[in-house]
Amino acid sequence: MSKMNAKNFTMNVLNGVAMGVVVSLIPGALLSELSKAIGWNYGLVSTGIAQSLMPIVVGVAVGLNFKFTPIQIGSLGMACVVGSGVARVNPEGGFIFQGSGDVINTGLTAAIAALLILLCGEKMKAFTILVIPTLVTVVGGGIGLLILPFIRQLTTMLGQFVATLTELQPIPMCILISVIFCMMIVSPIATVGIATAISLSGIASGAANLGICAAGFGLCIAGWKANAIPTSLAHFIGSPKMQMANVVKKPKIMLPMVCSAAITGSLAALLDLQGTPFSAGFGFSGLIGPINALTLAPAGFSAGNILKVILAFVITPVLLGFVFDYLFNKKMGLSTPEDYKLDFN
Repeated sequence: MSKMNAKNFTMNVLNGVAMGVVVSLIPGALLSELSKAIGWNYGLVSTGIAQSLMPIVVGVAVGLNFKFTPIQIGSLGMACVVGSGVARVNPEGGFIFQGSGDVINTGLTAAIAALLILLCGEKMKAFTILVIPTLVTVVGGGIGLLILPFIRQLTTMLGQFVATLTELQPIPMCILISVIFCMMIVSPIATVGIATAISLSGIASGAANLGICAAGFGLCIAGWKANAIPTSLAHFIGSPKMQMANVVKKPKIMLPMVCSAAITGSLAALLDLQGTPFSAGFGFSGLIGPINALTLAPAGFSAGNILKVILAFVITPVLLGFVFDYLFNKKMGLSTPEDYKLDFN
């Protein structure tokens, strides 16, 4: 294993969390609304299972970043499942997997488990297969499970803060919520979890969706020259969360997206674009945000509503993405395309 320092350790964990979240959510983002529309139950079931497997995918991704052995990677994945809270004891026997677990706690558990593996190193030698899976799963996952209630309380407090914004005037409230969700989508915080926890609905949900759209399209545009086409498109088709590690290294690279979110989010109030607690965490992914906005509009899928949704969810964030990328990155030199570069090979 290569020499490890605090910075490399943190980036390995954050990149792994970002990749695990994106990989496990993309199937649902692409197929969930389509599956509902055509009554394809298998599509809903399979993508739901993929979301519930997020913790183990995060663990595997983190382990690969550290260049761990297969035994170590498997152990890290199991620890993440234990610490994420995704599995609950079934009173009738066995376990019930519900949701995708707490993303923040999954990342913390991954960090704890990775640290245990690094501390043990190759000291176990022939006993590695006996000691590492047990130690990492029971101790690493156990510590994660112990801190889970406190992390959930923190998440709830954050959700309550966001909820208070809905009591403000519509336009300022939509701007604030849009900006907050624009930033949360590139953090370990699960936007869907926050929105669901506080029952974010109506134009507040619409504003959250538009903030995520601004982040997704803006990051795609800013890093287009540095990333492969599929990776660039995944920012809004999948999740902008893949940029989490880059944002942690250089938070200023989000300034163009924040400015775009502030303007785009106001359209939720101006055009009366609404959403549900579930749709608030996805933005453009799988067309969940746009479809919910159309479903909840008074006249439904009318030509006028379709035009409003296209204007708010696509045209505005794309145009503003180019405008603020030119202003902040090309004219002011705030950042370069390399600052948005992702390498998931």
